[in-house]
Amino acid sequence: MFLSVFDMFKVGIGPSSSHTMGPMVAANRFLDRLRAAPFSAAGVKASLHGSLAFTGIGHATDRATILGLAGFAPDTYDRDRADAAIARIRDSKTVTPDGLPALRFDPERDLAFDFGPNLPGHANGMILSATDAQGDTILQETYYSIGGGFVMTQAELDAGKDTEDGAPVPYPFKSATEMLDMARATGLTIAEMKRANELSRRAVSDLETGIQRLWDVMNDCIDRGLHSDGILPGGLNVKRRAKGIHDKLLAERGTNLSPPHTINDWMSVYAMAVNEENAAGGQVVTAPTNGAAGVVPATIRYYLDHVPGATTRRIPEFLLTAAAIGGLVKFNASISGAEAGCQAEVGSASAMAASGLCAVLGGTPEQIENAAEIALEHHLGMTCDPVKGLVQVPCIERNGLGAIKAVSAASLALRGDGHHFVPLDSAIETMRQTGADMHEKYKETSLGGLAVNIPNC
Repeated sequence: MFLSVFDMFKVGIGPSSSHTMGPMVAANRFLDRLRAAPFSAAGVKASLHGSLAFTGIGHATDRATILGLAGFAPDTYDRDRADAAIARIRDSKTVTPDGLPALRFDPERDLAFDFGPNLPGHANGMILSATDAQGDTILQETYYSIGGGFVMTQAELDAGKDTEDGAPVPYPFKSATEMLDMARATGLTIAEMKRANELSRRAVSDLETGIQRLWDVMNDCIDRGLHSDGILPGGLNVKRRAKGIHDKLLAERGTNLSPPHTINDWMSVYAMAVNEENAAGGQVVTAPTNGAAGVVPATIRYYLDHVPGATTRRIPEFLLTAAAIGGLVKFNASISGAEAGCQAEVGSASAMAASGLCAVLGGTPEQIENAAEIALEHHLGMTCDPVKGLVQVPCIERNGLGAIKAVSAASLALRGDGHHFVPLDSAIETMRQTGADMHEKYKETSLGGLAVNIPNC
């Protein structure tokens, strides 16, 4: 099993990795099939199913699908170009992706929200079709956006293809138990094993440059969020709060106005800054999803800004460790809110952040595994119930609390020797089972929980 650090952390756009990035990626994959086809298509159509339909408008799934069919990709997304393209498509009722003829596509007619039963493979399903000049379907594919920007076709899902193909990696662990056994046998840290696995796939320079870009995008996102105010889009009229909180925290520095627990506000404000940017459709890094994108960068900023002796040289170690833990969660359970609730998103992110922080603070592999377990265990059962289908309430604050739990988990683990009662593997399996048992209305459909108990929403 190999999931790259660049699988767990992807540069993309808000507000959702599964509902925004995933459909855009799926549309890109469908365009590639059309480019390779022995026939010429005249038009394209799309239908959104399950959670993609129920909360698609709030997550900008319609916009992402349209832009994906026009050739836009998450990692190179430009907001101004996208806005111009949307206006042009609605006016011309065509999309013009590179390498293909102009294709008929009227968003009002050719993009459908199907509110019937989910497609069989996953709660986030979509069907893309190509038509000939007469409007008859000549190519059709079903895609599932399975969380974190990962996309699979029906055939890939049926075959169980959810990891990267290729030659075996030096340290192929599928569980935390295997990971710890390998660490003991080799004397390597989790980050060192993960780095060796990455280098079996890419050059050192590519790995280092790629990780640096991930942190640059994360850090820039925090800074934008800390300096932006106004009302978030979507109709809830949620006010951005990160800038105001940050301004107050800065004003209190060096005075006797700040009690010790103010450090929690710093952790929260870093995370909230990221998730306000995400809610506004800005550039973020999935960590492991957009809905949980604030936890890992907030924890890194906490480390850099507030921990004596912290250095940016340890960021690769943080992210490689976090990616290893995130890979275990994804492989053995889920990182998709539509599949397992918010325990799979913020819970996974908190476990990843806790493990990364524990690593850069000098934790042993056993302490790192313990930190991840503590963080995940205390998110078990968390539902995904975004009000009005927007990644705003409770998502923005929830990331702040996820970062606080990550720091607390790392600190508790470092106070021990790595021996603990509940193994990480057991917490991951419990999360999987809990997600399977959770009612669909609590899994990103906005049909239960806070989403139906807020007046006037």
